[in-house]
Parts: sequence; C-alpha cells; structure tokens
Amino acid sequence: MNIDTINLGPMDNCTYLVSEGKDALLIDPAWDMNFIQHRLDSANLHLLAVLFTHGHFDHVKFAQELLKAHHLKAYIEENDANLTGISPEYLHTYSGEQNLQIGPFAVHIIPTPGHTAGGVCIQIGHAVFTGDTLFPGACGRVDLPSSNPRDMRKSLLTLSKLPDDTQIFAGHSYGGKASSFISYERLHNPFMRNAIKDKDIL
Repeated sequence: MNIDTINLGPMDNCTYLVSEGKDALLIDPAWDMNFIQHRLDSANLHLLAVLFTHGHFDHVKFAQELLKAHHLKAYIEENDANLTGISPEYLHTYSGEQNLQIGPFAVHIIPTPGHTAGGVCIQIGHAVFTGDTLFPGACGRVDLPSSNPRDMRKSLLTLSKLPDDTQIFAGHSYGGKASSFISYERLHNPFMRNAIKDKDIL
C-alpha cells in the first residue's frame, strides 16, 4: 500500500492519496481538485472512494466537484454531514464504528469525537488517518461548535490502545510534520498521556 501526502490550501491541510496497484482512496480531499485529479491521472489510478475524517470546511472544500466528476459519494459520520456544505446526494452517511471493504482496502472507521461530534479516524492496515483528532505532539481544538473536551480525551485514550507500530497521518502538517507513531505519541504527547493517566475517571 502506498500513501501519498498532498499538502494544499492556506491552512496546510493534508489530503491523503492511498493506493494499491491501480486502485485508490482519497482521504480529506480539499482546496484544489484540479491538482488532485492530476495526481490521479498521472499515476493512472482509479478512484474507488472518498472518506472524510470530519466535516470542517478546510477538509472538504471544493470536494463536491471531484465527487460529481467521479460519480461517487463520500463517506462521513452522520453528525458531521451538515458541516460539509456538500449536497446530501454526494454523501454516504453512517453512524458509529464501521468495517468497510472497498476494493482491496480493508477500512476500519474508529469514532473519535471531540474536535467535532462526528469526527473519526480511518484505519487501513498499520496506518491511521487522524484528521484533527491527533497530531504529532498535540490534539485538535475543543473550543469550537460541537467540540467536547471530555470526548476528545476519551478518543485519545482509544487511539492510545492501537498497536505500537501504528503510523498516524494527521490532517495538517503543522510545523512541517504530519506523521508519527502511536508508540511515540503514547510516551511523548502530553494530551494523550493525560488521557491515559485519567482513564479511570473518563
């Protein structure tokens, strides 16, 4: 499996192009659909599905153009569908934990509310795409509409239980870094460490 990080937009967003052979998934495509389409075309990839980690505009902006062109619906947790501004005809909503088989990809959807009510992390093999839930050394904001600090702590605790070799791919490359490993975050991320410390009262 190949993971290609595409940095786009003024907020240093990460779109992830995940491919296996000629089959591809896009996670959080936003900002420049022409560039994303060029990346698909240049690698001769067939786009099977689009998945969103959450509904904030900077992770979905202009994505409807891509969905329309490929005759696809994007997967998003139902609590975040209204945040996207995308027409419902282009959204496939779901609730709670999911296991999806999309072509060659076994996709595990992990509910991780906190940054938004419908935030999720998307696990494919040893990779987990964490959106704005978990960043290297940090976590997402919890002072926004539908944010919840307690839910964020529970979500970080959930992620802390993933295997050591799980590699995270975050929704922004703040400071030039968007990737880390759960083993490192468990030891060094102060937000995850606090969630683990307080696990008995969450």
